[in-house]
Amino acid sequence: MLAKTRRLALLLALVSTRLPACEERAGAPAAAHSDTQARAWPEPDDALLEQIAGTLSFSLGAPAGIWVAPDGGEVLFRRSGPRSFVSDLYSFDVASAQEQLLVTAEQLLGGAAEDLSVEERARRERMRLATRGITAFSADESGSRLLIPLSGRLFIFERSKGAARELRVPGPCVDARLSPDGARVACVSQGDLYLLDADGKEPARRLTERSSDAIEYGLAEFVAQEEMNRFRGYWWSPDSRSIAFQKSDLSRVETLYVSDATHPEQAPLAFRYPRVGTANADVQLGVIGVQGGQTRWVEWDRVAFPYLAAVSWQKNAPLTLVVQNRAQTEEHVLAADGSGKTRSLLVERDPAWLNLDPGLPYWAPDGQSFLWSSERGGSWELELRGADGARLRTLVPAALGYKALAGFDAERVAAWVLASPDSRQSQLFRVPLDGTAPERISRGEGEYSLHGAERRGVAVLSSKEPSGARHERVLRADGSVAGELASLAEVPARLPEPELCSVQVAGRQHFAAVLRPRSFERGRRYPVIVSVYGGPHVNHVRLDPYSYLIDQWYADGGFIVVRADGRGTPGRGRNWERAVHQRLASVALDDQVAILQVLAADRPELDIERVGITGWSFGGYLAAMAVELRPDTFRAGVAGAPVTDWRDYDTHYTERYMGLLESSGPAYDASSALTHAGQLERPLLLIHGTTDDNVYFTHSLKLSQALFRAGKPFEMLPLAGFTHMVPDPVVKRALSRRILDFFRRNL
Repeated sequence: MLAKTRRLALLLALVSTRLPACEERAGAPAAAHSDTQARAWPEPDDALLEQIAGTLSFSLGAPAGIWVAPDGGEVLFRRSGPRSFVSDLYSFDVASAQEQLLVTAEQLLGGAAEDLSVEERARRERMRLATRGITAFSADESGSRLLIPLSGRLFIFERSKGAARELRVPGPCVDARLSPDGARVACVSQGDLYLLDADGKEPARRLTERSSDAIEYGLAEFVAQEEMNRFRGYWWSPDSRSIAFQKSDLSRVETLYVSDATHPEQAPLAFRYPRVGTANADVQLGVIGVQGGQTRWVEWDRVAFPYLAAVSWQKNAPLTLVVQNRAQTEEHVLAADGSGKTRSLLVERDPAWLNLDPGLPYWAPDGQSFLWSSERGGSWELELRGADGARLRTLVPAALGYKALAGFDAERVAAWVLASPDSRQSQLFRVPLDGTAPERISRGEGEYSLHGAERRGVAVLSSKEPSGARHERVLRADGSVAGELASLAEVPARLPEPELCSVQVAGRQHFAAVLRPRSFERGRRYPVIVSVYGGPHVNHVRLDPYSYLIDQWYADGGFIVVRADGRGTPGRGRNWERAVHQRLASVALDDQVAILQVLAADRPELDIERVGITGWSFGGYLAAMAVELRPDTFRAGVAGAPVTDWRDYDTHYTERYMGLLESSGPAYDASSALTHAGQLERPLLLIHGTTDDNVYFTHSLKLSQALFRAGKPFEMLPLAGFTHMVPDPVVKRALSRRILDFFRRNL
């Protein structure tokens, strides 16, 4: 997502980090002796578990959805109470540093209960959004007018008046957004794209007319939302005169049905879900004027490049799209003209797969160049390319560890960039487009992000620091701090204190974390729980102590908990990540075992004769495969919402890493938990939400049947009525206790 040698020394000085073998925060334990006498399990802090569950891991009450007004005078954000899932809208005045409640969900709904359509609930599931109330808003270009969608209804909020009014809608609206000039609102209702007058003086107009339930306009298809990080299905033109929109023909996409067995009187819900090897949505991109008329269809080879991965329409720039082939080994960046014809700006290829970088391409305000990132050199670099696509210079070389584009500073003609060669953190840099060396803005270790106003330079710098401190600092254009957005989130009495380690395995440096019980006794050996994700696009080892809250609770129950990031995880270069190509389980498990052995060699308190493993989603898949394939190391496993056969997962994710089914059948067989069910020798607990529409319940059901037929004992916990997320505090508490008890019985 240049003269490199001239700037390399400076860049390395900016980002170099000493990586000791271990950064111990709990103190090094003395040598351990064998624990020969039975001891009672220590009781973990149930009050902390209740607090973790009730506060959604202490995220409720924290500022979210931060937006900086274009004039730089105000910051708007959403916030709930510390134990409430309902968010309201607040403002922070930059000049006075005063906070004000703008409007609540209850005020807008007049006390009515929130009612979400099936489409909106599915969209929020894709966004991993567990809160309710005001969860989104959009603004016009001036920032004077806001659109607040709530419960399928639409409200216009005038900032100057501090008052909201409701618009008449044709039906429950999804993904409603204001035009840049603030005169109109676009939204999708029942599969069609509508336009509304933002002043409420004219009735809604339907821009499209679907011919069947298999046709959708203006909505991103499932794999775009779940796997491409593209949640939009339409895009306003910068002059507000036109809309580019997606047309999805879902007629050939397989329909899967999800039913809640606790309510057999309710009909199942139907979802268009493309499993591996089956047909995807047939996606087109059209452009239509706000007054209606003929649609101009954008032309590209949709047979060779069926995936519409990204769309961008910015001032002074052409409508730009990124398209991929089905195997995701080739992608084109295309610019469309007014007639719909396209020209290629650049082509990326990779023999394994291409990763997407959300937010790119991003055009400079003058439209003469755009930002693009690439891994073609072996690691992520950020480039500046001309309007014709020619590479002008490298802005962020591999040594800086580019992670993401965080925004743009138009006054300084510079990009805001998140970068770090350390996969456990992200630092903020201002990167001038003229090739001047990047300027580090964040100070100290941690995970940083930015929300900024492009034209005025005012920004909110978010930080998650190793100490546990979390801040949302409002920065003026000169970099001084105007104030801080207040958080109402609860704070635990004591944060986890992981020992962060750098482990050498076969010449590779892996990051790991070790969490000991707070009642740790020197000289005693403890059973081990490996807390795992292990898959693409997720780093499980982080500097933020909040990420270890539940692991610390398990540790306090009488275990040592270990996390490790092996090959396949991001931020360590192309070859590191692609090492898992067509081997999603074997490489990851080899690394987890090797890292554990290295850790135990220096920490005799780790009893590696008693090791369990637990994870969710991809981590659940690895946990199931671990007890099947590596019983020599893993004596018990808890698999939450596991993918048990990649043939039953979606096309865009799975075929990226496993290849196309017709040419990679043996790899699919080897990577399936169903294939190895007969090898199970260790206790296994399967946990799955019965209405999961991401990793369908069929995954755990099929594995349970394979294990049953093979005569293998196992345990299964269905979570009735739950999807891929489990935000309910009562269920979260009971689930954590069940997992702890399972490991106590079996380790």
